[in-house]
Amino acid sequence: MSLKQTPLYEAYINTGCRMASFAGWEMPIQFSSLMNEHHAVREEVGVFDISHMGVFILKGRQAKDGLQKLVPSDLYRIGPGEACYTVLLNKDGGIIDDLIIYDLGHDNNNNENLIIVINAACIEQDIAWIDKYLSPLEIKISDFKKDGIFIALQGPKTIETLNKFLQESPSLIPRFGHKFINHKNTLETKSNPIFIARTGYTGEDGFELLVDQQLGKALWLELIKEGIQPCGLGARDTLRLEAALHLYGNEMNANTSPLEAGLGWLVHLEMPSDFIGRKALEKQTAKGIDQKLVGLEINGRGIARKGYQLLKDKEIIGEITSGSWSPTLKKAIAMGYVKKEFGQIGTEINVDIRGKEHKATVVRRPFYTNKNKL
Repeated sequence: MSLKQTPLYEAYINTGCRMASFAGWEMPIQFSSLMNEHHAVREEVGVFDISHMGVFILKGRQAKDGLQKLVPSDLYRIGPGEACYTVLLNKDGGIIDDLIIYDLGHDNNNNENLIIVINAACIEQDIAWIDKYLSPLEIKISDFKKDGIFIALQGPKTIETLNKFLQESPSLIPRFGHKFINHKNTLETKSNPIFIARTGYTGEDGFELLVDQQLGKALWLELIKEGIQPCGLGARDTLRLEAALHLYGNEMNANTSPLEAGLGWLVHLEMPSDFIGRKALEKQTAKGIDQKLVGLEINGRGIARKGYQLLKDKEIIGEITSGSWSPTLKKAIAMGYVKKEFGQIGTEINVDIRGKEHKATVVRRPFYTNKNKL
């Protein structure tokens, strides 16, 4: 099967970046070096192409009520111009996928409009799952991205950078807020306003922008010409790991619940609404969890990769879900699941790295926090 390519593919090839397969897409892994790209985001600003992700719009009189039945988070805590991070659950409380939901409010036909952003690898299964429950409520699901370009600018100089290209500053958009803003050259290109949200996957302040293809290509080139560092999936992974942000298929899957994954803050059992997986989470809340996701610092320079076993006194107590060398902290870090009795901060365990046991310590997550982020 041939790999899909984003509209920015030709721009990548011209830079000589390294490409690789990811979730059925041919995506840039590295443009200059992972270290350069990582530090650009932590210290200044970097730009990522995230056009492989799914962006869909839900329209209907009962769009929010319908979607509420599929997620454990109270969607009525957000209103127009706001968004929330949450998860889709199966009946056993396992995580089908994680997603961000953006509330656009009502249109002229009094339909509720919600945008959802979902993982590239899960698009078909997610949409089939959502449509199964929402179509009887006459809620229409359609592709909001279409052939557009979805990019993320992340880092402390993101607002300063975007101010050069947008008709109004995004500085007043709150964290997890969103709005439509015109590019300064919109009249020349006849493009639609840019959907811009103050969200991201790096642990830094930043924005994600959905742009028409013509304007998106021009904007990408403008950003590169301005000296903004293009970043690949390699830096995206080290950045999100330092911030202890979950990756679907690693820290969560259909067999892990949000309570086990340290995402209990997404579960609002106090709300009266029923949702798929509620009974399983209520039972797990009452009984307690058997395993928990922890952060780990690895002694030395050994890197604990996904699937490596975690040990205590030679007994297998869990396994690594993600691990890397942290460019910011200059130490090896990882996340993994362990039996709950070994999940206390300060607990010392071992990780089997290619047949040799390396000492590791359970530490607080996230590993890195930007004190200046909203």
